[in-house]
Amino acid sequence: MDSSTFEQTLLEVLQHHPSGLSEYGLIQALDEFGQPGFDTATLRENLSLFQTHFFLFHSLYRLRDQLWENNEGRLDINALCIQLLPVSESSNTEISDHDPLREYYLNLENLENTDSEEVTRLLSKFWAGFITNDERRNALTELELQDPVDWSTIKDQHRRLVMEHHPDRGGDEERLQAINAAVDILAKDSRHATGKLKE
Repeated sequence: MDSSTFEQTLLEVLQHHPSGLSEYGLIQALDEFGQPGFDTATLRENLSLFQTHFFLFHSLYRLRDQLWENNEGRLDINALCIQLLPVSESSNTEISDHDPLREYYLNLENLENTDSEEVTRLLSKFWAGFITNDERRNALTELELQDPVDWSTIKDQHRRLVMEHHPDRGGDEERLQAINAAVDILAKDSRHATGKLKE
């Protein structure tokens, strides 16, 4: 697949969707546009899905740099919304050369050196983090809290809720157990993040 031709196709697709597209939406639009390598059959395997994702973001970052250098537009790149915007005359924002994601996707060795085993490891790491984040959200909801919140606030809220829902004070045993389970989850999460808990 010729990079410059594909980048031109990308530009045309993005111009047809001024409000932006998610990565998934962009892949669908490229498939509808007739771009080879973006059909559902090609993306069934984890490795081919990763390779397509990498090539897409590699091309997006190349296109973003090119548009910026030629003062032709600004490309916002995010998996949830990839959007082509006009260059604001009042904007002094520059593209950082030290953007870790840009550096990763522009280095084709990262594509060449990633095999099926590595993709499986990356996916496992992603899902482990996703599940952990979901558990944290649920635990905070149980404690009637939401991020950002520190461990000290969590402990104070836990004590308050224990006093409020303790059976000796007319509270509910099941609710108390849920509150204690939630704080246990958050305690493990805090240990993982900081290496220890500050009491």
